Amino acid sequence: MRGLHQRSLEFKSWGGARRGAGRKREGKRARVAHSKRPVLKPSHPTHVTMRIEDGLKNLRNRSEYQTVREALVAGADRFGMRLVEFAVLSNHVHLICEADDERALARGIKGLSVRIARALNRLWNRVGSVFSDRYHGHVLKSPREARNALSYLFHNAARHGAPLGGPDPCSSGVWFDGWRHDLGLSRVASVSPLPRALTWLLRIGWRRYGSLDPVPPPFHAQRSG
Repeated sequence: MRGLHQRSLEFKSWGGARRGAGRKREGKRARVAHSKRPVLKPSHPTHVTMRIEDGLKNLRNRSEYQTVREALVAGADRFGMRLVEFAVLSNHVHLICEADDERALARGIKGLSVRIARALNRLWNRVGSVFSDRYHGHVLKSPREARNALSYLFHNAARHGAPLGGPDPCSSGVWFDGWRHDLGLSRVASVSPLPRALTWLLRIGWRRYGSLDPVPPPFHAQRSG
């Protein structure tokens, strides 16, 4: 009896990793991955970046900055999240936040983004989305990371070419108590409307590596980031 040989069947593959497969990137900047947010301990602050859609007005204009600042202050302590420091750039906002956990952080940032978007749309007499993507978050787990994040936030405008001889006026730097030099502000002017830091890293830990200089170091102008 002749042997029977089973023929192998070939199936067309519609899955797996292939060059060019998947959703294409929109715009010039890569989107924030829609992966699950990492577990966040209440002792770890987070550096958050929120970016607005292309084509909108400069957030550092007087009216725009005042609108964003009022929204940030109004939503600074809600849903188990506390906004401790901020800096407003032309097309994005940097925040340093504390939160009870990752869910509280997400709810707090969502609340801030809605509050800011509504306020800006009223100012601009428009409708539509304001923020272009999910927020980007970097968890700060060490004193050095915390200090680097504070320095980056307060000096970010100078990195992009803003001529600053002191704290960025479009930031919470006017209330910051960790400058190396006295800014000569009155006690009333230096009282922050933002909640006080509760984490050890933002109260004490980062200071192990030295106070910050209110005058930014010289930078070569960079792309927005």
